[in-house]
Amino acid sequence: MNLPEQVIWLLAGLVLMLAEFVVPGVFLIWIGLAALGTGLVLVVAFIDFPFQVLLFAGLAVVTITIGLRFRPAKPNTQINTPSSGLVGREAVALEFHGRHGRVRVGDSDWSARLDNDTTEPEPQTMLRVVGVEGTTLVVGPQI
Repeated sequence: MNLPEQVIWLLAGLVLMLAEFVVPGVFLIWIGLAALGTGLVLVVAFIDFPFQVLLFAGLAVVTITIGLRFRPAKPNTQINTPSSGLVGREAVALEFHGRHGRVRVGDSDWSARLDNDTTEPEPQTMLRVVGVEGTTLVVGPQI
């Protein structure tokens, strides 16, 4: 069976767009639209194969550019980070030597640094996590 070129481009475009449902990544749809566009141009005009490839590549660049322009803004990456879940939690002072020491938050011990306005706490003093710097918690007085 010998299918016309425009039918092959149109089928390829549909297959790519359907593949977007199986492998979501918001990329195949733009390539599929470029293939559909190439097939539609071939419906109204005859173009040699090398120029079909150039047309497809040009349409792919255009559709991907449009897709990138209208993609949603980046989500807030701070929502599910470990640090965002620690700020505001209660901490129990284990030991401090100057501004640095260790605290317990829940069932985990953490390296800690005192906030600027906090004096060195006694062991078992209740503190509050006010920030996170890498793997070190910044703690302040319990409010």
